Amino acid sequence: MSGSYTEEYWTSPDGLKLYYRDYAGPSDKLPVLCLHGLTRNSRDFAPVAEELAGDRRIIVPEMRGRGNSEYAKDTATYTPPTYIKDVETLLSELGIESFVVIGTSMGGLMTMLMAARDAKRIVAAVLNDIGPEIDPKGLAHIASYVGQGRSFDTWMHAANSLRETHGASFPDYSIDDWLEMAKRTMVLGQNGRIALDYDMGIAEPFRSANDAPQPDLWPAFKALSETPTLLVRGELSDLLSEQTLERMTAEHGSLRTVTVPRIGHAPMLDEPESIAAIKSLLADVA
Repeated sequence: MSGSYTEEYWTSPDGLKLYYRDYAGPSDKLPVLCLHGLTRNSRDFAPVAEELAGDRRIIVPEMRGRGNSEYAKDTATYTPPTYIKDVETLLSELGIESFVVIGTSMGGLMTMLMAARDAKRIVAAVLNDIGPEIDPKGLAHIASYVGQGRSFDTWMHAANSLRETHGASFPDYSIDDWLEMAKRTMVLGQNGRIALDYDMGIAEPFRSANDAPQPDLWPAFKALSETPTLLVRGELSDLLSEQTLERMTAEHGSLRTVTVPRIGHAPMLDEPESIAAIKSLLADVA
């Protein structure tokens, strides 16, 4: 037991030992599945999970190659379809047939793809700063830093590096905020240096996909049209444009939206606007 969650593991279809956090909640309410972004891990959801835990069971898996999950032997498996197979294996093992899902960035893409497979399982969805069209500016920014295996002597050096990379997305962050982000996204290694907490190999399929034409994800998004859905967007987002948000609102007649001021990609979901909107959505589902 660590804090308000237990640390658990499951095995992927190809034999990897994968990690998840399990926050306890009542059995008479549907659980919440939290899916993180490309370079992130379960720690990203700690604030929102702690806010919701007790009222809902919260399951926060770490995708292969992140955090405490085992690194893949084949970097070509670092793709959303593989992550979905891994997560489906976990859900089956836990006996979870229906659930609420909160997906940040890549986790939101996974949410849409899961809906395309079987939308009835998803009783409500939160898409955090992601849509079926991705702004090339945001993709270029991610490509500029993903897979860069830098390491740092101190947490202050690590925090300053994050500020250099992501400062435009979080212009109001203090050094304490950057230190907190560093401790969510990095880990102290056995060599005494601080490094990003993911396999640098995840960059290989990302760059290959980034060089190819974007797939048409609008049908996957439309699969959520009967599902209560909340779209959270950072006001300064370089990944989810206002034009895409407008089309998503038109395509999904009951889509709820909230814009987090003075934040880019992606909101941490601990902002008052995000928490209030997520709680409002959950209040309307079983």
